[in-house]
Amino acid sequence: MLSHLECARCGREHDANAVQNLCHECASPLLARYDLTKAGRPTDENSLWRYRDVLPVRDPDPAFSLGEGMTPLIPLNALSRALDARILMKDESLIPTGSFKARGAAVGVARARELGIKGIKMPTNGNAGAAWALYAARAGLTSVIAMPEDAPLITREEVRASGAELRIVPGTIADAGKALADVDLFDASTLREPYRIEGKKTMGYEIVEQLGWRVPDVIIYPTGGGVGLIGIHKALQEMRELGWIDGKLPRLVAVQSTGCAPIVRAFEEKAPESRFWDDAYTSAFGINVPKPLGDFIILRAIAETGGTAVAVTDEQIAQDREEAARLEGVFLCPEGAATISAVRALRETGWLDAEDEVVVLNTGAGIKYPGVRL
Repeated sequence: MLSHLECARCGREHDANAVQNLCHECASPLLARYDLTKAGRPTDENSLWRYRDVLPVRDPDPAFSLGEGMTPLIPLNALSRALDARILMKDESLIPTGSFKARGAAVGVARARELGIKGIKMPTNGNAGAAWALYAARAGLTSVIAMPEDAPLITREEVRASGAELRIVPGTIADAGKALADVDLFDASTLREPYRIEGKKTMGYEIVEQLGWRVPDVIIYPTGGGVGLIGIHKALQEMRELGWIDGKLPRLVAVQSTGCAPIVRAFEEKAPESRFWDDAYTSAFGINVPKPLGDFIILRAIAETGGTAVAVTDEQIAQDREEAARLEGVFLCPEGAATISAVRALRETGWLDAEDEVVVLNTGAGIKYPGVRL
């Protein structure tokens, strides 16, 4: 049961029933906290709502769900042989709207409706805006979405189809955020509301449940805003407190492109937070975030699990995307292919052992990126 909200930086408690964006004290992201003594085991629902006792929606409406969650965890045997590794892929391409962003949208929009919010605004690199616009339409909320002009065309069409107002702007997601300054709606951008992360953390719950309530050695995540990585870490901590897992947590790895790698630079510099990445560009649009709002939480999660951060080139991402399709028959999104490139790089340096069980996240469907050539 949802108990309260807690600032990720200063620890200040906030009322979970109030409509809030950031901490009143230090303007940092808020995290949902639960009375875990009242949390039961997963239900038999074939969606992320099976974990309803650790989700913030008081009374989930079964009719609202589009079946988001419970995506497959698939061994990539051919790629494992090629890279001398043990790779499992959590495939988010099969989720509604074609990306893992539907998890955050499903829970975030359901909670927004429960709190009486009538409309949302959001800057996006594409998939998040598409997911939130479509789920907002389902909930009867208005939405205004801004995205960079090089965002995938299919995500633009999803937003337009939902009836949302779409604003296309030059530059990066940071510029898209500025383009919404005149919009007087609830700001649902990354980590400016506490509930998107709650939907995304269910990836962590599912991975552990699908492995028979045990954890892998390593989880590799394509990191832009980093909400998925933060959410998986949060899920692992909650499961340990619940007694569902014990022992060491998986080492968490943030992978970025060399064209936009603020988390990698901060990790290498042992800095507590990142610096803005000038002239950011990568064909893996979802990880083109020059400075994540939750950078300090990402870096904390990596440090607490003994993980790392690695940057790979767009050229290597394209090659590994092609190899994954050829060897495994899976058409990864560019961000998902970056996790394969990370396995390659970390095996070459010896950070990954051949016997490490590695879960990589394919965060979306490759067919949503027709403009990105192999």
